Amino acid sequence: MGSLRLLVRMLGLSLRGQLQYRASVAMQTVGHLLVTGIEGVGLWALFERFGAIRGWGLAQVAVFYGVINMSFALSDAAARGFDRFGDTIRLGEFDRVLLRPRASALLVAGQELTIKRAGRFLQGAVVLALAWRSLGLGVEGWRLALLAWSMAGTVSLFYGLVVVQATLSFWTTQSLELMNTLTYGGVETAQYPMSIYKPWFRRFFTVAVPLTCVSYFPLVLLMGAVDPLGSPAWVQATAPGAGVIFLGAALAFWRFGVGHYQSTGS
Repeated sequence: MGSLRLLVRMLGLSLRGQLQYRASVAMQTVGHLLVTGIEGVGLWALFERFGAIRGWGLAQVAVFYGVINMSFALSDAAARGFDRFGDTIRLGEFDRVLLRPRASALLVAGQELTIKRAGRFLQGAVVLALAWRSLGLGVEGWRLALLAWSMAGTVSLFYGLVVVQATLSFWTTQSLELMNTLTYGGVETAQYPMSIYKPWFRRFFTVAVPLTCVSYFPLVLLMGAVDPLGSPAWVQATAPGAGVIFLGAALAFWRFGVGHYQSTGS
């Protein structure tokens, strides 16, 4: 609990620092909202032209789109310290982190909470609200709990991917841009139902990177849709736990990387 309070305090300091320039933060947030909003317009245009994708309508796909964008916005905002970790290694600043009497992952995680990512979150929330109303979904407790559970698993998964990318910097010094194919590429992938993809592609994003588990399975259950993949309800309800497990594995990999760290000498 002491570590959690410290993390919250560090992120609070980051927020207060950014709010010293409120006009700048507001413009960046609105800009982020408008840029990501173009993606939502593109989604609408796609379904306006083709009507449905393998039986999935616009409102159903909009649920996937809204949840994945809200979840990624939260992860992207909180994982900024790990996202920039390649520069921390290259400049030799990680040596100072290791001198402090706290876990290195905690100190890196608490470096920044990026406010402007609220633009993507708001855009995703608006799309989700419109889709929710269009599908006539209720506000039952189990449905809201499943939504929160799915988002928690998705946030954990994307955060874990950024931690893995940061950990690889212990050996490569620079962050591997290849990992962006799993983070930003994963967002693009999970905006649509996983059942529309090839079997080998689905297997990769179910076993290696469990995007299917954290977003597709629980949201199918939330909407009361029939899963073309044939997954049972108990799998759909428990699957987001794979994201939490993935984050735990990523943090274990981080500890392994710290144990093999050698200073750049800069």
